[in-house]
Amino acid sequence: MDTPATIPQGKKHPKGLYLLFFTEMWERYSYYGMRAVLMLYLTATVISGGLGMDTQTAALIYGFYTGIVYFTPIIGGWLTDRFIGLRTAITIGGILMAIGDFSLFLFNTQAGLYVGMLFLIIGNGFFKPNISTHVGELYEPLDKRKDAAFTIFYMGINIGAFFSPLVAGFLAEDLFHTVDASGIEHFGFKWAFLASSIGMIIGQVIFNSLSKRYLGDIGTKPARKIASVDGGAPAKLTKADKKRTVAVLILACFVIFFWAGFEQAGTSLTLYTRDFIDRTIGSYEVPVSWFQSLNPVFIVILAPIISGLWLKLSRTKRGDINTTTKMSMGMVLLGIGFIILVPAVLFTGSNEADITQKANILFIVFTYLFHTLGELCLSPVGLSMISKVAPIKIASLLMGIWMAATGISNIIAGQLAALTESLGYLEIFSAIGIVTIIVGLILLTVSKKLQAMLDARD
Repeated sequence: MDTPATIPQGKKHPKGLYLLFFTEMWERYSYYGMRAVLMLYLTATVISGGLGMDTQTAALIYGFYTGIVYFTPIIGGWLTDRFIGLRTAITIGGILMAIGDFSLFLFNTQAGLYVGMLFLIIGNGFFKPNISTHVGELYEPLDKRKDAAFTIFYMGINIGAFFSPLVAGFLAEDLFHTVDASGIEHFGFKWAFLASSIGMIIGQVIFNSLSKRYLGDIGTKPARKIASVDGGAPAKLTKADKKRTVAVLILACFVIFFWAGFEQAGTSLTLYTRDFIDRTIGSYEVPVSWFQSLNPVFIVILAPIISGLWLKLSRTKRGDINTTTKMSMGMVLLGIGFIILVPAVLFTGSNEADITQKANILFIVFTYLFHTLGELCLSPVGLSMISKVAPIKIASLLMGIWMAATGISNIIAGQLAALTESLGYLEIFSAIGIVTIIVGLILLTVSKKLQAMLDARD
């Protein structure tokens, strides 16, 4: 059977990459489908099929859920490294998340909500860091195809992210949406949750039925056993291991700034789009929620191009752009995306009551385009980096820590979005844009030092 050390470093990617691609696609379908209707479900009245919560309580629950799912991968990664293989962890996580979504479908109560969320949070802790680590295990540590592979893998995330809100919204607000004789609306939220559960089950059936064929023995043993020396005690971290780990932790601090800006998509950018962007095309007004599909659409279109670019550069004499430089480029591109909106805000103002003319739709489209380009330079490259440099015995743990940085960013992003009401969109958008560009340039100045730490070998 193939192992990470024996898979040939050829031009084509191993077929196992595409199996993991589809497994992740279905998991993201499940996650984003549930998340798409969560706030609507929490705030809708009980008689309408919701839980009847006030907006503030619903927002706190939503924020807690979307934040904590990025912290449990630390625990799931640690358990996987020490006690179970990647493949087992992915299966456990998938089953738990399917149960979580099914609980939301079955029990339309607050207790059912909390039980379902608990299963989803724990399941995500097992699934999320380990499937990304599994992609890295398909390649030798220094295989030049890794950045391209993770960019392809990233497409799976975004295909799921694109389709699931459309399906969930259709089920909840269209197909199962009715109005009774009293004029009360009834929504099919539970059917959206069921669709998410079914999507998770489909992904797991495909993964477990084909994993032996396309993945061989990769991911069947805990990293602790793989890292052991001659079957004895697990090898200790070397000096080079520690340098690479420290470099990862430093970069995790940098990416917090990126995601704090990027995650404005669901909050301040959505509100600005709703109130200040002219969304009419001809006689049709584009729904605000549809703008959330711009990012995954751009990902699917641009990911193959960016992937091909990294692969082409890796075969030139000059070689590929190093990881830290790519990440600094990503931060600068995100900042430019916010700066693009500054003329729009100057044109419209920040007070909805004083609007005389709304900004052109292209402002927000180009903002999302630059944010997507920045994401492609930073996020899949970061996942690839962890798989390249993380010591075997703590690979999944480091992947979990890397994802926890996004959890911190979500909390910061919410605080920043809350300030738009008191400070204004001009101040928030320009501040985020300027700060992320500056931080990106700082990262660029220290990129050689950090890259040397990442490349450290004993």
